[in-house]
Amino acid sequence: MRPAVCHAFLPLGLIALPASAQQTVSPAAAAVPAAADGTEDLRRTLASERQELERQQRALDEQRARIDRLEARLSGRSEPDRAVAQTALPPGGVPLPASPPPAPPRAAAASGAQVQTVGEAPSDQRQVQVAVLAEQGGIITKAGRATVEVNFEYARADRNQVVFRGVQIPEAVLIGVFDINESRQDVLTVGTVGRLGLTSRLEINGRLPFVYRSDKSVLAPVANPSQPNAGQLDRPVSGANIGDIDFGLRYQITDGRDGAPYLIAGVQAVAPTGTDPFKVPRDALGNALKGATGAGFWGVTPNLTAILPTDPAVLFATLGYTYNFARDINRQIGAAYIERVAPGNQPSASAGIAIALNPRTSISFGYAQTWALGTKTRVRALNQTTQALGEAMTAESRDLQIGRLLFGVSYRTSPSTTLNWNVEVGATDDAADVRTTLRIPFTFTAY
Repeated sequence: MRPAVCHAFLPLGLIALPASAQQTVSPAAAAVPAAADGTEDLRRTLASERQELERQQRALDEQRARIDRLEARLSGRSEPDRAVAQTALPPGGVPLPASPPPAPPRAAAASGAQVQTVGEAPSDQRQVQVAVLAEQGGIITKAGRATVEVNFEYARADRNQVVFRGVQIPEAVLIGVFDINESRQDVLTVGTVGRLGLTSRLEINGRLPFVYRSDKSVLAPVANPSQPNAGQLDRPVSGANIGDIDFGLRYQITDGRDGAPYLIAGVQAVAPTGTDPFKVPRDALGNALKGATGAGFWGVTPNLTAILPTDPAVLFATLGYTYNFARDINRQIGAAYIERVAPGNQPSASAGIAIALNPRTSISFGYAQTWALGTKTRVRALNQTTQALGEAMTAESRDLQIGRLLFGVSYRTSPSTTLNWNVEVGATDDAADVRTTLRIPFTFTAY
């Protein structure tokens, strides 16, 4: 029998409990209340974050709707129209590179969370129609696509010359004879142009014009102050017929990638299908009694066009050289017998800029210069009495400098139709005073 007094000296915490009262408590079981409390906190935090995210999403949606309404009010057109304007490519238009979309926030990209795009990223892609001279052209017509264009052109040239033959005395006193020469020319042309894309880089084209021409010249030799209109000759003539047709092909050399320009090489030929100026009826003095609608010569023009898109503008330039073929005339005109005529060749150049005002409208400014070399004519004098021909001699006319200021407006009415209005104003004495052209192309799928 063990003495009970031994248990009296044990500390209270070491007193042995009966087996029935002892329970084994594991560390995991002891931590259960703390873990339960932490889960509830995480759930409450997640619910709060979700509510905040939904609130921010609703605010972003409201902001997006407000921005769309403001854009619609500023642009003055509906959402479908704006979508078509930014995605449709006009006939012969030049697509400009689009700006890359904005990168997602750095924190979101690092976490891999899904980011919902709110609103629409602004796009710099614009389609610019280069509204300049018809020979300036644009990008090659796509393979299987065809364009039929109707154009209306009006040109006016007015010349006034005063020739004095006599002696000039100081104090601006003139003694002699004046010849007043006035000529006016109005030309109205209605043309039909067709273009067909054979491949993605090659197209063929042709143009058939109908020309109405009205010429009026007045020669007033003034020899007597009492009779200022003595001897005045007024000779109006007109003519209407098919003009000279032209046809050719164009090949796109480069694709305009990496900031390089589009380079387009072409060759254009002109056939003398209009009224021949050497075959129109004339009077005994050689004056034409009917207006000619053609030049009477074949011509071939190789050219090279460069188009450089630099959003929101397009730079353009063209170099060309027209070679006119000489031909035999062998006809009497007045007191001369014309044997052979060789028209002068014509180097030309033009350059300018087209600016996009919006996805539908663009304007352009430029300058064009043509140097028409002198025409050589082999002629013989004709004796009116004996009808004998004199010795052949060659006469060469002076060179002509034809400079024009260019202005154009282009408006795309639909994905397949664009209105182009071009104006040329003569910058030199040899150029026509004004020339204006309205071009309306229609593009469709040919095959």
